[in-house]
Amino acid sequence: MTKWEYVTVPLLVHATKQILDNWGDDGWELVQVIPGPNPEQLVAYFKREKPQS
Repeated sequence: MTKWEYVTVPLLVHATKQILDNWGDDGWELVQVIPGPNPEQLVAYFKREKPQS
């Protein structure tokens, strides 16, 4: 069975692409983006497969 790990990341409107690209380069897949605590911020949810032990 596949096991996943998750992370939430704050996204700044002026740097969204750079932030998403950096996490994607590390193997994280974007699952969802939701509004953050203020209008200038979003929160991204990512997942990636856990390494098998």
